[in-house]
Amino acid sequence: MMRVYLPATTVQLADLGTAGELGPAPLTGYAVTPAIREWYLDDDPEELEYAASGQAVRASLRMVDADPRAARRRVVVAADVDEDVIEIRDDLDRGAVRISQPVSVRAVAALHIDDEDAEDVIARAAAVVLEADLGSASAQESVDDAEGFELSWYAPDELPALLAQF
Repeated sequence: MMRVYLPATTVQLADLGTAGELGPAPLTGYAVTPAIREWYLDDDPEELEYAASGQAVRASLRMVDADPRAARRRVVVAADVDEDVIEIRDDLDRGAVRISQPVSVRAVAALHIDDEDAEDVIARAAAVVLEADLGSASAQESVDDAEGFELSWYAPDELPALLAQF
């Protein structure tokens, strides 16, 4: 098994609650890959996991930008996925992995989501995240502001209560 951090939106979180899985495959997620280990030069497993989850948080911001139906909150689903269905894709992005099948709600280890008080900052950052990716310093400032908010942690069995907020 490998812990994978799947970027998502509140719309996909709702789908996880109703369909019982994230999909369709292939899914892009982030994990501790050789590129993460090389980039962060840190042997602390928790620090490496935090780095991988940070990549997923940034990807979630891009997804929020792309989906006008989604609440302006970043979402990351941490799941334990069988390594047989994972392909390491460090060539796409540091820590990137492709998962060849949907991820069942039973594989979810934790849910991470922004609190309501972050929504305005996340909305501003989502609107300019692609500009930041292309090197805009002013856009990067908005993204940095968003990265100042830590996502809250929820247990998988808290999913129904979490979804009731949207």
